[in-house]
Amino acid sequence: MSRHVLVTGAARGIGRAIAVAFAEAGDRVAVHYGSRREEAEETLRLLPGDGHLAVRADLRDPAAAAGLVDTVVERLGGVDVLVNNAAVNLPHPIADTPFDAWADVWRETLDVNVLGAAYVGHRAARHMIDHGVRGRIVNVGSRGAFKGEPDHPAYGASKAALHAMGQSLAVALAPHGIGVASVAPGFVTTERVAHRLDDQVRAQSPFGRVAAPEEVAAAVRFLASPEAEWASGTVLDLNGASHLR
Repeated sequence: MSRHVLVTGAARGIGRAIAVAFAEAGDRVAVHYGSRREEAEETLRLLPGDGHLAVRADLRDPAAAAGLVDTVVERLGGVDVLVNNAAVNLPHPIADTPFDAWADVWRETLDVNVLGAAYVGHRAARHMIDHGVRGRIVNVGSRGAFKGEPDHPAYGASKAALHAMGQSLAVALAPHGIGVASVAPGFVTTERVAHRLDDQVRAQSPFGRVAAPEEVAAAVRFLASPEAEWASGTVLDLNGASHLR
């Protein structure tokens, strides 16, 4: 059965791969973007099937985040799956970053990576509850939540918060038949980190490489499947054995 899927931050990279994976499974997909309109439209062109849409929203704004879900419900007919993928990752090593810049990065990162996901998650969950949808929420976290991000500490902290929020919601939403899980990728071959993917980074994994976006997308699609209900509360490591816990 076709489902209605909202993927935030789907203009490129992991988000685009996730959107494609759901569309290939026959689902109708809403591609959210913040500022990358042309790239979001390219994602839309890559999706097999009909009935997909691209929607812009600033997730830092609670009203805009709620409006995003409302628009998707109206235009797709509902939300069965939410993938919280939108994120910012700005460098700010503490020894080299002035206080004002440090404060700005922390606010921007938490506004998008944590609060934006919380706003969209609440609206989507309320829709699922009110309409008796046994839906799924999957959060795209990071290995950095566990391994540490010395040059991007706000990013690491935000992803740890996202994992924790997901586990709290997994307990709260289970009585409504809604599953919530997270993935925690290591490095992935995306445009955002291409400049960092040197031999030293690849050597972090005993496989001698980093992940492809499609590998993350496959895990997200499984965790969003009806068969994955018992995985609710999971934080799934996807780092090629580069960090074990």
